[in-house]
This record gives sequence, structure tokens and C-alpha cells, in this order.
Amino acid sequence: MARMYDGQDPIRLLAIRDTPLSVDEVFGAVGDDAAGGTALFVGTVRDHDRDGDSEVTGLSYSAHPTADAELRRVAEKVAADFPVRAMAAVHRVGDLDVGDLAVVVAVSCPHRGEAFAACRRLIDDLKREVPIWKHQTFADGTEEWVGA
Repeated sequence: MARMYDGQDPIRLLAIRDTPLSVDEVFGAVGDDAAGGTALFVGTVRDHDRDGDSEVTGLSYSAHPTADAELRRVAEKVAADFPVRAMAAVHRVGDLDVGDLAVVVAVSCPHRGEAFAACRRLIDDLKREVPIWKHQTFADGTEEWVGA
């Protein structure tokens, strides 16, 4: 049972897209006058992986056709378990460069502790359950799929 206060769907923005992401868009989507806390997580493409031992030279995300539905399912679970006023999650697919935004999620709740917990659950479940895979290439010429 979603713990909504005004009958409005707290899931305001969910997307998997091949265009650059906007922190402002995601943050704007979760504005709510009844929320005392908003937590925002931004995942960026880093310049290394494999425990810092390998320089990343390229990265691409791919999503299964069911990824949108799985993202909604994950968001609905979080909204059911926390007093979410508003929630948004956007993940990028396609080729990304070091420093690009890969994922942005935000959750607004009545209090900060709830917002932090719900935001963490949203990003953790998204990464674990939504079928989005990362393909990395490294300076040494090797490649690696993550999550596939």
C-alpha cells in the first residue's frame, strides 16, 4: 500500500533515455510543499574501474526492452515502503564519456531520514533489478560487461 497523502501518484518521472540527463529536471520533478526532505543521487562515469586498477576509455549502457516496466516496478515498491511525496529516476543508455551523468534519482519525503533511506533503496534496487548493462573498454584494450 503506497503511503501517499493526497491521492496523487508520487512517481513523477521515470525514464531510460539516450540523451544527456539533467539534475535540474529530476530535482524539479520531486518538488512538493509537504516534503521536509529531498535526497538526490547522481551517478557519473568515472575514469577507472576494477578496483581502480584500470583506466576506462569508453562506456556504453544497454537496456532490455522490459527495463521501463522494471523501473516502474522498483519505484512502486519504494513508494509502498516509504512515505514518499515525490520520486524520480532517469538512467542513460548509449555511449557516455568520463564525467557524464549515468543515472539521477531523487525522492522527497516528509522528513530527511525517510528521504535518504528511500533514495538509497531506489538507486540500489534500480542497479540490482532493472536490466541495464554496462559495457566498458579499458586503456589496455580489454573490454568488460557489467550486470549482463
